[in-house]
Amino acid sequence: MGSMFRSEEVALVQLFLPTAAAYTCVSRLGELGLVEFRDLNASVSAFQRRFVVDVRRCEELEKTFTFLQEEVQRAGLVLPPPEGRLPAPPPRDLLRIQEETERLAQELRDVRGNQQALRVQLHQLQLHAAVLGQGHSPQLAATHTYGASERTPLLQAPGGPHQDLRVNFVAGAVEPHKAPALERLLWRACRGFLIASFRELERPLEHPVTGEPATWMTFLISYWGEQIGQKIRKITDCFHCHIFPFLEQEEARRAALQQQSQELQEVLGETERFLSQVLGRVQQLLPPAQVQVRKMKAVYLALNQCSMSTTHKCLIAETWCAARDLPALQEALRDSSMEEGVSAVAHRIPSRDMPPTLIRTNRFTASFQGIVDAYGVGRYQEVNPAPYTIVTFPFLFAVMFGDVGHGLLMFLFALAMVLAENRPAMKAAQNEIWQTFFGGRYLLLLMGLFSVYTGFIYNECFSRASSIFPSGWSVAAMANQSGWSDAFLAQHTMLTLDPNVTGVFLGPYPFGIDPIWSLAANHLSFLNSFKMKMSVILGVVHMAFGVVLGVFNHMHFGQRHRLLLETLPELTFLLGLFGYLVFLVIYKWLRVSATNAASAPSILIHFINMFLFSHSPTNRPLYPRQEVVQAMLVVLALAMVPVLLLGTPLHLLHRHRRRRRRPTGRKQEDKAGLLGLPDASVNCWGSDEEKAGGLEDEQEAELVPSEVFMHQAIHTIEFCLGCVSNTASYLRLWALSLAHAQLSEVLWAMVMRIGLGLGREVGVAAVVLVPIFATFAVMTVAILLVMEGLSAFLHALRLHWVEFQNKFYSGTGYKLSPFTFAAAED
Repeated sequence: MGSMFRSEEVALVQLFLPTAAAYTCVSRLGELGLVEFRDLNASVSAFQRRFVVDVRRCEELEKTFTFLQEEVQRAGLVLPPPEGRLPAPPPRDLLRIQEETERLAQELRDVRGNQQALRVQLHQLQLHAAVLGQGHSPQLAATHTYGASERTPLLQAPGGPHQDLRVNFVAGAVEPHKAPALERLLWRACRGFLIASFRELERPLEHPVTGEPATWMTFLISYWGEQIGQKIRKITDCFHCHIFPFLEQEEARRAALQQQSQELQEVLGETERFLSQVLGRVQQLLPPAQVQVRKMKAVYLALNQCSMSTTHKCLIAETWCAARDLPALQEALRDSSMEEGVSAVAHRIPSRDMPPTLIRTNRFTASFQGIVDAYGVGRYQEVNPAPYTIVTFPFLFAVMFGDVGHGLLMFLFALAMVLAENRPAMKAAQNEIWQTFFGGRYLLLLMGLFSVYTGFIYNECFSRASSIFPSGWSVAAMANQSGWSDAFLAQHTMLTLDPNVTGVFLGPYPFGIDPIWSLAANHLSFLNSFKMKMSVILGVVHMAFGVVLGVFNHMHFGQRHRLLLETLPELTFLLGLFGYLVFLVIYKWLRVSATNAASAPSILIHFINMFLFSHSPTNRPLYPRQEVVQAMLVVLALAMVPVLLLGTPLHLLHRHRRRRRRPTGRKQEDKAGLLGLPDASVNCWGSDEEKAGGLEDEQEAELVPSEVFMHQAIHTIEFCLGCVSNTASYLRLWALSLAHAQLSEVLWAMVMRIGLGLGREVGVAAVVLVPIFATFAVMTVAILLVMEGLSAFLHALRLHWVEFQNKFYSGTGYKLSPFTFAAAED
C-alpha cells in the first residue's frame, strides 16, 4: 500500500547477459516478472533479428498444437490443466517436443483419414440397404407398363428388331432438393423410355463428415436400351447421385450387404479404439508442451529486443525495473548464470525518457485503481487518486442511492461474491456481465455499505421511514393551535408541518431526518432544499481537495513556483466565489431560526448580486457590510485570473533566458552532474512547460513562448469556467437522490400498497401478496438496483473524472508491463 499514494520509483537498468546464459537469465526473469524490456532493435525488421529462426519454429509448433487441440475438442474431450509450474525448457528440448508432437499429429491424421474413409463406406452400405429396403421392386416398377412383367419389352413390336431387349435397372439416392429436377430432366432427356420411382427415406442417416442427420431421396429407374442407360448414368453423375448395383435376387442382395456391413463395423471399431489411444497420448503431451513452447517463444521474443555486443560474447538489454526490486534482479541474474561460469551484470543508468508507472494493487484496491486508470494512467510519480477514491466514490454514489433496503441488498450480493472469491467456479465463469460484477466486488461492497449509511441519514428503507428514535415533533401542539376540524382531517391524509408553532419542536432527531417528515405534505420541499445545499457543499469541498492535492505534485517535482502562481490563485478563485456560497448556506442555517424563516433573505439573489455589484431592497443582508465583503471577494477572484494566465509562462521564460546566459563550463558541469546521478529520471517529470524548460541545451531550444502561453491560457480558461460548470455539475447529487426516492415511492404506492389493500382476510391476503411481492421484488432489482444503480455509478464516475481528477491529475503516463510468463501459464 505504500505505493498507492504515488507510483513507485522505476529505474532504467542495463543488463549484460553472457551469450551462453542469456536464455536461462531471461527465462528466470520471466518467472519473476520484475522487468520490462526496451526494444533496442527498433530499426531492425522482425525477419532480420538474431533469434527469428527459433521464433518461427515455436510458431510452427503452435500451429501443430492448434490442430491437436481441435482434434481433441472434436472428439468431445477436455484437455486437463498442466500440473504445477513448468519452467521454460532448454533450447535442446525443443527438437524433442517437435518430434513427439509431429509424430502424434501424423498418427492422428492417418487414423482420422482411415476412420473417415471407413465411415464413408459404412454410410454407403447403409444408404444402399435403405435404397433396397424402400419397397422399390422390379415387379412394382414394371406394373406401370400396363401389366407387363419385368422380362417383357416395354414396347411390344412382334417381329421387330427390339423384341429380344430386356429391362435394366438403376438404383440410387439423391439429395431431396435435387430430386424434382432430376426426375424432370430424366423424362425429357429419355423421351419417356423409362419408369422412375422416387421415395424419401423414413429415417435420416448420419452424415459421415459432419455427423448431422441427413435425409435422402431414393429412386429406382427401369429402362431398356443401352443408349438410354448411358444417358441415365451421365445425368445421375451430374446430380452427384449415389448409384448402387441392383441384384434381382433379394436374398443375395441382403446377404452381401450384411456381410460387408459387419466387416466394416469391426474395422471401424478397432480404428476408433486406436484413435482414443492416440487422443489419450495427446491429452498427456499437449498441455505441458503448450505452456513450455509459449514460454520459449516469449524468451526468444525478449532476446530479439537485445543488442549484440561488439565482441559477440554477450547480449545487452535495457529494462525498466522498480528500485525496490533491484536486489532481487541481481540475485536472479547471478543464480541463472552461475552454471556458465560468467555472471550476468546489471547496473542502473540515467534516462531522459519518462519511466513507466508502477502501482501495486491487491484484491481490494484493484477495482478502485481500475476506475482511475480508465481515465488515464498516471504520469510517473504524480499523486494517485485511487486511495482517496476508495472513500469518495462509494460516498458520492451513496448520496444519490441512499436507501437502507437497496443498499443492504447490494451489500449482501457483493458480500456473497467476496466470501466465495476463492472458488474456481467463480473465476472460471465466461459471462462478461458476471466478470464485471465479480471484478468490482469490493467496490460494490463499499457502495452498498455507504448506501445503508446515507439511507439512515435520509431515513428511507424501500421508500418507507422508520422510527428508530422518538420523534422530535409534537403534532398535538400544532393541532391545538391550528384548529383542525374532523372534516378537515378526513379530507387531508397528509398535513403540512409548520415549525413556527410554539411547542411543536421538542428537540433534534438523534440521527438522520425525523420520520415525521415522511407523513408531511411539504416533505418534498424540505428534502429538496436540504439536498440541493448539501450537494453544493460536497462539490466545493471535493474540488478544493483536488486543488490541494496538486500541492504534493508541485512539491515532489520541484516546481515550488507553481504553489504561488497556480495553486494559491486557484484556491483563492474557487473559495472566494463558491467557498463563499458555502459560507452563506452554513451561516443561514446557524443564524436564521424558524420564527423568522419567512422573512429570511435569499442566498441565490445575494450570490447573483455579488457578481453584478448591486443589491436588492427587498432582500435584506445576512450580516453587516455584506456588500463590501462580496465586492472585495469578486475583485480578488478576478485579480487571480491574470496571475493564472501570465505567472507561470513569464517565470519559465525568465528562467530560460537566465540559463542561456550562463557560461558554457557551468552547463557542462551541470550536464555531467546530471548524468552521474543514479536517479536522474525521478524528479524531472513535471508538466509540459517544465519538460520544455529542462536542463539540456536541446531542451532549452524547444521552449517556444507561444506554445507556453497558449497552454497556460487553455488551463486558465478551463479552470475558471470549470469552477462554475463543475459546481453546477454536483447538483446531480441532489437530482438523482430525489429521483431515486421518488421512484421508490412510486413503486411502493403502485405495487405493494395496492396489494396490501386488496384482501383483509388472512388467507386471501396470503394468496394475493405472493405474486404482488414477487412483482415488487423483481421490479426493485431490475429498476432500482440495476438501472438506478448503474445511473448513479456513471454519474459518480463523471464527478471523479471531470470535476475532481482534472484539478491535479494529468493521466498521461503508461503502465509498467513486466516480462512475465503469467499469460503463457493461463
